[in-house]
Amino acid sequence: MPAVNVADITVLPRVAEAPNARARTVKSITTAPQGFEGEGFPVRRAFAGVDLAELDPFIHLDQMGEVEYAPGEPKGTPWHPHRGFETVTYIIDGIFDHKDNNGGGGTISDGDTQWMTAGAGILHIETPPESLVMSGGLFHGFQLWVNLPAAKKWSPPAYQDVRAKDVALLSSSDGGSLLRVIAGEVDGHEGPGTTQTPITLIHATIAAGAELRLPWRRDYNALVYTMAGHGFVGDEERPVHTGQLTVFGDGDTIVVRAANNQESRSPEMELFILGGAPIKEPVAWMGPFVMNTKREVLQAFEDFQKGLLGSIPANYKEDAKKPLNRSGAGTKLGGDSKPADVLDVHGAPKDLQQG
Repeated sequence: MPAVNVADITVLPRVAEAPNARARTVKSITTAPQGFEGEGFPVRRAFAGVDLAELDPFIHLDQMGEVEYAPGEPKGTPWHPHRGFETVTYIIDGIFDHKDNNGGGGTISDGDTQWMTAGAGILHIETPPESLVMSGGLFHGFQLWVNLPAAKKWSPPAYQDVRAKDVALLSSSDGGSLLRVIAGEVDGHEGPGTTQTPITLIHATIAAGAELRLPWRRDYNALVYTMAGHGFVGDEERPVHTGQLTVFGDGDTIVVRAANNQESRSPEMELFILGGAPIKEPVAWMGPFVMNTKREVLQAFEDFQKGLLGSIPANYKEDAKKPLNRSGAGTKLGGDSKPADVLDVHGAPKDLQQG
């Protein structure tokens, strides 16, 4: 059950489809492979198999969980670097701690979102708090990577927290869908998140049998990930189910209809809807670094190896006892040895991706 809900959806502002609006066509539907992240929490790689040009300005999306942990089971990631983009972590259910080498970070839970602008470079770690490790419990969330244009890739690291209580809540025109607008604008209603790259992020819940006709900026791409339930996308009514990403083509409106009969464990259809203004710049991506050229990716690895992206703070004594593997060998940019630990993060590619 999503953490942010309302008792009576009919009292919310309603989103209206514009007259003569043209529904976006469906370009592709892909199924996310399942795997494990960091120290062992389950994920679905939502963007796997989709061309970077279709995703622009986005790079990577993980659905983390949904999983019910037993005591002692909750997992996180080790310390690792980033440069050249932003991470957006949205926690639907559960709690997550985030800390970095600059003393930044914090705790997000039950409907909260945290933006981290990696910019010129940062080291960070994401883990469940000790209380959750001890007790176990439900955990479910997303992490999205949003690219930065070349002019902003060297900006200072920064944070932004969006608390659940601040998310804009809307209803579809028929009252059958709840829209949680985390960032961006829909039909004149704005979410609280402010972004370096213009994007819109929405968590939508569609009641069984209801149809969502969501107005969408024509200059944005349109991606819809089905996190739970099943239904149909586009006026073509192509079937989709849990773990599938729909890429839409041109048009004015995103159309999704929930099937009349849903599973008892997912009585409604849950969607992560996102889109943004394409940056339209070259992308060079490997491991935790997203830059514009191969040379810049190499430079990021070299800077990390030299310690220029920072060190684990001394006040995190237990973490600091575990030295970072700064080896760059086996990066597929040269060398044949085993890939470095730094590449093995968030399921990011261990060989150079360019687009």
